[in-house]
Amino acid sequence: MAQLAEKFLLSKLSRAGLVALIAIAALCAMLGEPMVAAAAGAAAGIVISGRTFHPSRVNRPWPKVQQGFFLALVLILLTSFWTGPWVLSHWLYALPLVAFALVPLAFAGALTLVIVVLAMAATQWAVGLADRHQMISAFLLTMLLSALLVFLREYRTRQLAPLRRTDELTQAASREYLSADLHKEIQRSEREGTDMSIIMIGLDTHLSDHDPDEDIRSILPRIGRYLHAQIRDFDTYYRVADLQFLVILPGISTSDAIALGETIRRGLATLLESHGMNLTVSTGIAGLNIGDDANTLQQSAANALRRAQQQGGNRSQAYSAWSQPAQPGQPQTQGPAS
Repeated sequence: MAQLAEKFLLSKLSRAGLVALIAIAALCAMLGEPMVAAAAGAAAGIVISGRTFHPSRVNRPWPKVQQGFFLALVLILLTSFWTGPWVLSHWLYALPLVAFALVPLAFAGALTLVIVVLAMAATQWAVGLADRHQMISAFLLTMLLSALLVFLREYRTRQLAPLRRTDELTQAASREYLSADLHKEIQRSEREGTDMSIIMIGLDTHLSDHDPDEDIRSILPRIGRYLHAQIRDFDTYYRVADLQFLVILPGISTSDAIALGETIRRGLATLLESHGMNLTVSTGIAGLNIGDDANTLQQSAANALRRAQQQGGNRSQAYSAWSQPAQPGQPQTQGPAS
């Protein structure tokens, strides 16, 4: 709930900021201040192309578009040192924070250093500006506070990383917990004498001519919701790669897991088709055998998925001796592992 509230608040703030920046741009354009209007327009572009404005903005080309608007804003602000108006120089106070939010840390740090040097040089030349020395001291103090905020952000991210159980995009459990959780389920299955299976699900991106990052990331949340709807409350699913998921099924035999894997495969294929994506889905199924541990069971499912995709994809494959290839759209059930 806290995460949802944070996203809701950021979305509202970004929309309010966009309205304010557009109003500033329009007013300055009417008052004959083209540089201020251009700066406000570039800032509005940064807001509208960000993921806080709309969740789909995480997909290409939006990050590049946002960085383009940011570069335009930097050039406008630096140009204003020599051409005026000087009021734009106060916008530089917020520039380091924006830089560290939009571009990699190393690039943002180098850009901040360049801005500090150019700002100090420009104010030394502007002998007609009475408060130029005060502006430099305030600017340097702002840089120091920005660096402190960035440090606290990075420290918080590293401290909370081990506590993050779910993938933010798909709401699947994090891969870091997969081996430990799978080990516990294997121990429980062996202790109680019950079946257990896992399903590894992968999108057959090698069959598509399109770059999967362009469109697939936008549908990953729907894929996560679909998987959540297909499994039981005590089943768990994990995002093990960009386009691969693994489902742990306690108490499920291999034959039943094959049927569920085929149901999931067909459902995901329908979901992708409904969104105009010419992609297929394959699944690899492995059941728990005597002597299996978390690593070997995962490897069996990964090998089954790899085998399915090597045969052209769009199929379900159970881990076995691979004596006969499965037909497209049909699971291979020979030699089930349980």
